[in-house]
Amino acid sequence: MAKSDIPHARSASTSLLAATAPDKDGESAKQARWQLWLEKAFKRTPLPARLAAQLRKEEETAERLISLVQLAVISFFAALYIIAPRAEGSGGFNYVPYALAAYAGFTVFRLAVCLRGKPPLWLVVLSIFVDVALVMGLLFSFHLQYDQHATFYLKSPTLAYVFVFIALRALRFDPRLVLLTGAVAASGWLLLVFYALLQDDGMARITRNYVEYLTANTMLVGAEMDKFIIITAVTLILALALQRSRRVLLSAIKEQVAVEDLSRYFPQGVASSIVEAGDELKTFDATCRQATIMFIDIRGFTKASERIGAAKTMRVLSCYQQLAIRAIKQHNGEIDKFLGDGIMVTFGALTHSSTDSADAIRAAQALLSKIGDMQPHFTCIGWEGAFQIGIGVACGRVNLGVIGVDTRREFTVIGDAVNRAAKLEAATKQANTHALTDKATYARACSQGLGAKLQNSNLRHIAGIEGNVDPVAIPMPPGPSRS
Repeated sequence: MAKSDIPHARSASTSLLAATAPDKDGESAKQARWQLWLEKAFKRTPLPARLAAQLRKEEETAERLISLVQLAVISFFAALYIIAPRAEGSGGFNYVPYALAAYAGFTVFRLAVCLRGKPPLWLVVLSIFVDVALVMGLLFSFHLQYDQHATFYLKSPTLAYVFVFIALRALRFDPRLVLLTGAVAASGWLLLVFYALLQDDGMARITRNYVEYLTANTMLVGAEMDKFIIITAVTLILALALQRSRRVLLSAIKEQVAVEDLSRYFPQGVASSIVEAGDELKTFDATCRQATIMFIDIRGFTKASERIGAAKTMRVLSCYQQLAIRAIKQHNGEIDKFLGDGIMVTFGALTHSSTDSADAIRAAQALLSKIGDMQPHFTCIGWEGAFQIGIGVACGRVNLGVIGVDTRREFTVIGDAVNRAAKLEAATKQANTHALTDKATYARACSQGLGAKLQNSNLRHIAGIEGNVDPVAIPMPPGPSRS
């Protein structure tokens, strides 16, 4: 061969390889079209993003559960096959162990995919066909194994297992999957019936004698149609029940998302009460309860925020509020509302507490300790000078309920304890301390197990509170790490 012919030979061989090699792009396009068709067939009205995300989590859990049930079913089949006595009369090849082994392998693969997240739609659909194929394939194999006419397998009780696989799809709370499983099962059964009719002398084996049907390899058409009707009816009834159940599931997910959203604006107990309330909460609905109230405020915040600017102010506020929330939550408090740089907190208001006053004082000490430890950080993010707060704590009977008008309502607590806590907080600077409570609240906290010794304040009169108050200063707890 001439050298000049070599490039042409290479070119020809390259063209031949390209013609005979599989078209990967074409295969990918086919898979994409198949996936698109499935998505269109199973398309639903779009849900809000957060609701769809929550539903996706539920579906991932359901698919894992389905895989585990499939594994349990195949394990049961295998155990039954091993333990149960062999049926007599078998003269042909036994397909059962090979079918069970193949199905077990597919089930393990499916479970592995589900453990990594939600399986793709094509795998879910394929799984349905594999489930039904297992039952129908075993049914079909029986007449070969026992060397009988195809009408032999029509009386096998193995058909009942299709109802297990139809019911299995109900775990997904998607009626479309149940309908698909039922349709595949009903179609598979019809194929088996028609195959039996089309086999040699199949039409001659049709009988109307019920005794002959049960005792010989004959076919009673009405009986086979009954099985088809039962599969279809069970599928439709289960799908209808699932459709109704799915609405309940979506409603429950919506309520869960609503509680999560409301919890950002209300305490958890209030959010749950709003969502779970049998009737709309009215402005005259209220509960009277013994509770402890805390007010927190940043000292010199207005002037400082004007100097450092909006961006630094918001960073400081965010840091301070995160510290406050952690300290409050650690000691069973609930934030009633944010008041600019101030925070109103309740202890024992939403739910009864036998340690509300002790918890409030411990929370005040923990917050003061955290603020002290974080002074360098406040300076770093832009606060000028020492970052200081004032805290007021008071206990008493409070009214818990809804205030406002029809167009704007608020869930809050009102009462003398609220007023006294606010006034005590305002007096902390005058008393040269960071946190104040009154003697009655301190005595109640001690009876609830508070071990800290507080200091009496020299103040005897606080603006806005009639008579002597007997305020008590709340110091920071000793020790370098106090929370």
